[in-house]
Amino acid sequence: MSLHDSKRGRLGLVLGAFGASALLLAGCAGSGGTGNDDDATSGEPIIVGTTDKVTTLDPAGSYDNGSLAVQTQVFPYLVNTDYNSTEVVPDLAESAEFTSPTEYTVTLPAGLKWANGNDLTSADVKFSFDRNIKIADPNGASSLLYNLDSVEAPDDTTVVFHLKAENDQIFPYILTSFPGAIVDDEVFSADALTPDQDIVDANAFGGPYAVTSWDFNKTVEFTPNENYQGLLDAPVNSGVILSYFGESSNLKLAVQEGDVDVAYRSLSATDVDDLSGNDKVQVIDGPGGEIRYIVFNFNTQPYGADTPEADADKALAVRQAVADLVDRDAISEQVYKGTYTPLYSYVPEGFAGATEALKGIYGDGNGAPDAAKAKERLEAAGVETPVKLSLQYSPDHYGPSSGDEYALVKQQLEADGLFEVDLKSTEWVQYSEDRTSDVYPAYQLGWFPDYSDADNYLTPFFLKENFLGNHYDNSEVNDLILEQAVETDAATRTADIEKIQELVAGDLSTVPLLQGAQVAVAGTDVQGVLLDASFKFRFAPVTK
Repeated sequence: MSLHDSKRGRLGLVLGAFGASALLLAGCAGSGGTGNDDDATSGEPIIVGTTDKVTTLDPAGSYDNGSLAVQTQVFPYLVNTDYNSTEVVPDLAESAEFTSPTEYTVTLPAGLKWANGNDLTSADVKFSFDRNIKIADPNGASSLLYNLDSVEAPDDTTVVFHLKAENDQIFPYILTSFPGAIVDDEVFSADALTPDQDIVDANAFGGPYAVTSWDFNKTVEFTPNENYQGLLDAPVNSGVILSYFGESSNLKLAVQEGDVDVAYRSLSATDVDDLSGNDKVQVIDGPGGEIRYIVFNFNTQPYGADTPEADADKALAVRQAVADLVDRDAISEQVYKGTYTPLYSYVPEGFAGATEALKGIYGDGNGAPDAAKAKERLEAAGVETPVKLSLQYSPDHYGPSSGDEYALVKQQLEADGLFEVDLKSTEWVQYSEDRTSDVYPAYQLGWFPDYSDADNYLTPFFLKENFLGNHYDNSEVNDLILEQAVETDAATRTADIEKIQELVAGDLSTVPLLQGAQVAVAGTDVQGVLLDASFKFRFAPVTK
């Protein structure tokens, strides 16, 4: 089926900035989709616009929302969360349960197939987890598998996960997130990341969709996968075209003019506010959970372990002074118009165990900055001022307001002469490599949770071997994170989570700044955009 003429016109406008990539999409959007019924299946693809870039299509090499936005559509997961639910339930699996305190057993249906026709068996599952741990890519999420000892596949439909510690409360949640994606063992490399185009050419997909065209961080074309058998209903659209925009202003114009059906991650707060008054579009809000924060590299920050002037006490004083000087309320209101709110700890509001551990320790004790306190800390530690601090941010990954956000942070740190900030920006693809290679002494990150539990704001950041790779190591924090993950008493677990935040607030591995909600903008004729508590935007229910 060819695209309707009206859709061709819209595609030309959306893709004009990408030159020849428009030709990529001139063909079929896929007529093989199996919607819930013939009337519900749209005859033309849904166009989704985003500024959120992909790191890699291979699940072993990414731990960012831009990559997950693609992966969650095309790879199968053993367990998952249904729409508007945080309960972990079988997805690809027929059943999944603890069969002993250290064994999690999954049963697969017989006869599963990948989109390319290859058999999908327990061997693929074992392969997926084994390779993730073996590759241990610095931009991947293998650190979440810290409690996985081994994976056994005794027959084609049975998988047994052997865990190191008993009563793991988090492991089923982890299976719904980045390292839980299952890949085709006949296509993917066992010991290295597989190139994106090789995955696409091999049609190595098992989720609700397959990728039929791939132009890295320009356009992706999704077609319903007829071999998909899982939790979610089959797509109600005939396909989706994901278009990447370099500027949020262009994305805003595209959704405003109807050239994209849905704009998701990220429009500026000003754009969202403006579009809220436009009767041609609808603004869709979802539950919060996103956070924004500054990361310190403990080796390369001022007075860090690998610097000529290495001094742990002075390095801590520098981090503490930053925490004393940042004005979260000003950033929230001036940059984000209240769409992000101040965050004073590591677990955001709404999760069990969330505290405001930093609020009483830093600044004026009530959330406002205090330059006098920052000066006292630096003087007491013998730190010469102004402290020269290199601070990096990504202009294209965390929304169009990142430049304004970090310009304001720079202004706040320099206002009283205590810091001299060298503020720089790097595009995300390079940024994601540099930040794990000790290139940045201090840098911006944001976090969009993988699963709805406080653990997801602790384990990836503060275990000794963590996603940040910033050389933070506190054995008490490490032990408490491992203990809370297997604690069956809710009150005790909550107390552990609170204690972890208290300890990390003293160390300041990161300085949390803001928390925010999910936002999408869609045409008024679009239905099925669900920004739910799973924190995943899934394309299957979207139609128009």
